[in-house]
Amino acid sequence: MPPRNPLERKIRWRLVAPITLFLLLSSLDRVNISFAALGGMNAALGLSPAAYGFGAGILFVGFLAGQYPSVLALQRVGMRRWIGSCAILWALASGGISLSHSAESFYLLRIVVGFAEAGLAPGVVIYLSQFTTEAERARTFGVPMIAIPLSVAIGSPLSGWLMSTALAADIAPWRWLLICESLPCLVLGIAAYFYFPDHPQDAAWLTSAEIDSLRTRATADLRARLPNDWRVLRQPLVWIAALLWFCLLSGSYGIIFWLPQMVKSLTGLGPQAIGWINALPWLGAAGGMYLNAVHSDRTHERFWHVALPAVVAAAATFAAWQFGPGGAGLCALLVMGIGLGAAQGAFWSVPTMLLTRSTLAVAAVMINLLGSAGGLVMPHLIGYAVGRGAGTAGASLLIAATLAIAGALTLVVRYGTAPAATTA
Repeated sequence: MPPRNPLERKIRWRLVAPITLFLLLSSLDRVNISFAALGGMNAALGLSPAAYGFGAGILFVGFLAGQYPSVLALQRVGMRRWIGSCAILWALASGGISLSHSAESFYLLRIVVGFAEAGLAPGVVIYLSQFTTEAERARTFGVPMIAIPLSVAIGSPLSGWLMSTALAADIAPWRWLLICESLPCLVLGIAAYFYFPDHPQDAAWLTSAEIDSLRTRATADLRARLPNDWRVLRQPLVWIAALLWFCLLSGSYGIIFWLPQMVKSLTGLGPQAIGWINALPWLGAAGGMYLNAVHSDRTHERFWHVALPAVVAAAATFAAWQFGPGGAGLCALLVMGIGLGAAQGAFWSVPTMLLTRSTLAVAAVMINLLGSAGGLVMPHLIGYAVGRGAGTAGASLLIAATLAIAGALTLVVRYGTAPAATTA
């Protein structure tokens, strides 16, 4: 559905689209080790399945540690300096992994990547809250999240191609992959310093009337400093929403970091073919995110737009394991991706609807902080299960159960918490 007025159109193209590109590149630099593992990284660094799972998840140690400092920095230095610095740091750290020769250096650089990317999700929610209203919240928050599945859908075949066509014969394919995929972030990080307005009144492309409209109608104000209103943490809603986000992200990162190796173990295919198969669920996720967000805004319903897709994703994950390789299994992967993307795309419309403007910043950081722990826990848990012989079955059941819990938690938020006022 296209934007319904010129202001929405401006915000969509001037802010949402470039932010989506930044999130896409950050996600790509976060998950491209799933293909580096296929190109000899694990053997070169001496990583067992459990050690690889630990390395995939340890990124979220930095991710969790950097949440509050990152969003606090956003509020103090403004969007353009904040996102530019974040992009440059994560590009250098991600590319630096290509120079690793030990598991320890790999772990350390993964933590740095996580720290640099820590505040992106809550920071984007808080920043865009200055430019959106209740009627457009699901699309405004949901569209940038399309970057995550798109990064895998685009990055999977791209990564397979890069490893198959390394231009330098003396560079291992996995090292070549990490170098190539870190360079665009350096360029965009520098460009960000000159592009993003820190507040609506700083945007030269907004008229005075549009700035006045956003000042009175926007969901939140970036200038409302983060240390205020810590009392919001007393609300059960915040903790239930954080657990819900934990489950959704656990399912997502379990699939992201392990699906390529699971496909290889089942089919024996090469990197390029695995790249195209691995892209399938994430193409579905991108479509599910956008269409579900549009429908949620059109109907003004938020909760079932998260609960039902989460349950569908859980059932499809279980079905994909049962079907195994073949057409039915690929269809199940596609449905799983659609459900997972739809649930994640509509998620942030729930807490931003139920929380006040003055408490949104603190709550967004806490929800994303605890939710992102799913990226620390699930990859390592799956690695442990695989190392103990559970294989594809154990990974699939872990992911399916987590997504089913997410669906149930959404209904707990719907029926078990009292909405707060949506204005400060």
